Amino acid sequence: MRLIGLTVGIGIVGLLLFFLIVPTLLVIPMSLGTADYLEFPPSGLTLKWYAAFFSDADWMSATWFSLRIAVATTLGATIVGTLAAIALVRGDLPGKAWLQALTLSPLVVPHIVIAVAIYLLFAPLGLSGNFSGFVIANTMLAVPYVVITVTAALQRFDLTLELAALNCGAGRIRAFFLVVLPGIAPGVAAGAVFAFLASFDEATVAFFISGVQGKTLTRKMFEDIDSNLTPVIAAASTVMVVVSLATLGGLQLLQSRASSRAGGARKGPTRLA
Repeated sequence: MRLIGLTVGIGIVGLLLFFLIVPTLLVIPMSLGTADYLEFPPSGLTLKWYAAFFSDADWMSATWFSLRIAVATTLGATIVGTLAAIALVRGDLPGKAWLQALTLSPLVVPHIVIAVAIYLLFAPLGLSGNFSGFVIANTMLAVPYVVITVTAALQRFDLTLELAALNCGAGRIRAFFLVVLPGIAPGVAAGAVFAFLASFDEATVAFFISGVQGKTLTRKMFEDIDSNLTPVIAAASTVMVVVSLATLGGLQLLQSRASSRAGGARKGPTRLA
């Protein structure tokens, strides 16, 4: 009976994963179809929709705009989120629980509510539709991911290593950069990757604060779905999937190399008799 239950559980989990992955996978063959509309299965294979995507000035402008925003958001969210995590874990702050809840609130509050609030705030300030406005908004949405990963890394970090550095004469800042930061680097890197993906894939807030000149890739996709639905949409979606998977793959590779170096350091040099 236990084996049957385990088999059924694995089957259910497999079906759920299949249900979640299939819509993403279907986009790829649809982007290769020869028809001028979305069809599955495709009647033929062609790369003309990718050529149309990469040769179109509007699509490329939106793509590079999204990438620039994502990179700037990653830098800002990583710095702010790391400092916030250190303050929440190490600091003796009044109302720490409330501060932590406020920091993580963008993960709980519906993005449509946040988007309306940001639009009402940014419009009078002239921040709608420009690079600075997008970076500020996306950084706010991405910081919680960094806080979560860095907090977990700090809680696993051996505090005696930092104390040893301080006892050896290092100051707080030097001890942080030479001892603490290398120890929590995997958590910081994971938070940075999630911040990049949260910004690059963000659609709801972008729909509200995009302008004629400052338009993200997700906003451009929304517009073309309404007015010009062609397989170029599927090609753009595939490009987003590839960028996301490449980013996650890069993180996994870095973590694997870090684990290998850590394992080699723990073993240390061996002596021959």
